[in-house]
Amino acid sequence: MLAPDQAAILCGGLGSRLRPITDKIPKPMVPVNGVPFLEHLIFQLKENGIVNFVLLTGYLGDQIQQYFGDGSKLGVKIQYSQGPATWETGRRLHHAKNLLKDIFMILYSDNFVQFNLKKLTEFYEDKKTLLCFMVQAKSNGNIRLGEDGIVELYDKTRSSKNIDFVELGYMIASKKIFQFITNENSSFSDAIFKLVLEHQVAGMVGGDAYHSISDPDRWRLTEKYLTPKKILLIDRDGVINHKAPKGEYIDSWGQFSFIRENIQGMKSLSNLGFSFIIISNQAGIGRKMVSEKTVISINEKMKSSLEKEGIKILGVYVCPHHWEDNCFCRKPNPGLFFKATKEWLFRLDKTIFIGDDPRDCQAAYNAGCGSIYIGNKSDLADLSIDEQPCGVFNNLEEALPVLEKI
Repeated sequence: MLAPDQAAILCGGLGSRLRPITDKIPKPMVPVNGVPFLEHLIFQLKENGIVNFVLLTGYLGDQIQQYFGDGSKLGVKIQYSQGPATWETGRRLHHAKNLLKDIFMILYSDNFVQFNLKKLTEFYEDKKTLLCFMVQAKSNGNIRLGEDGIVELYDKTRSSKNIDFVELGYMIASKKIFQFITNENSSFSDAIFKLVLEHQVAGMVGGDAYHSISDPDRWRLTEKYLTPKKILLIDRDGVINHKAPKGEYIDSWGQFSFIRENIQGMKSLSNLGFSFIIISNQAGIGRKMVSEKTVISINEKMKSSLEKEGIKILGVYVCPHHWEDNCFCRKPNPGLFFKATKEWLFRLDKTIFIGDDPRDCQAAYNAGCGSIYIGNKSDLADLSIDEQPCGVFNNLEEALPVLEKI
């Protein structure tokens, strides 16, 4: 199955929680870093291969059409389906039915979620439902998700028990969903409810935090998140310092030895304005071969030494677990990546992780970011095409021509 190349974006709401700014402009046109939020959304979708758009406009919709036109200035094609501000989302979709392809995406115009269209399409194809969307764990959610990924309950009142996920949008839909949508003035959530009763909705769990412009506080946070940042993610052992012999761990500062070529590369990148976040597996803690206190002490001394050389380290994130613990934070799992982006508000899909183990490349792919591999290309033979790094180098200095373009 080919991934959809069309997205319908619901742009007709009043944006009441953003008043007074939405007294004069529609919510999708709220400025984020100098351009409308909707423009950020369109560019994100374009980078995933979506080039055809249907904007379902309502309240002050003429402003949206005047700004975006036919989409040519953004390198996409935009059509419009305009309706009165009083129309609910279900009726807006029904009104646009004839403009939509057999398979298309549906998005809200106030949420921004990191996603990979290929992964989402594969999930949609595997579940064989009429609709799938991105979800995130949340204690007061609106969705109960089965172990098979099929949505078991959809409660927009959020009053049911054991509803531990919230629906974020970023949906792939079959045009067959219109069996459940009429031209009555009803919400699209009513159609989702009907589809769930027929076991026709699946939820793909996203680990990265979602961002929104739905109220002033979230709008300000989203603006910080979407502000471009020069941050690089980097492994510790084997990249910053020489590794201990196989099966052993660095258990004192005296055993810690910097890899000078890579430190020089970090210095050069720091001079270009980059900061670093270190993400490291330290199974020696879980195996009780080195204490957590010792690892923290070593990392603090490492950070201090690097900063004396002008290298800014924003944070050091460590997985202390044994590899048999099956934790979400141990690479190749992406838990520490998601923790870092939540705390430092950077986009993983605009970030590179530098590592020396094939699992580092897998972790980067699982987190939704790119990777640079320090080592031999032959080490990567077992990786899938998607997991392959964007460059393989002997050391970090050699990688500078690639990294400095980020």
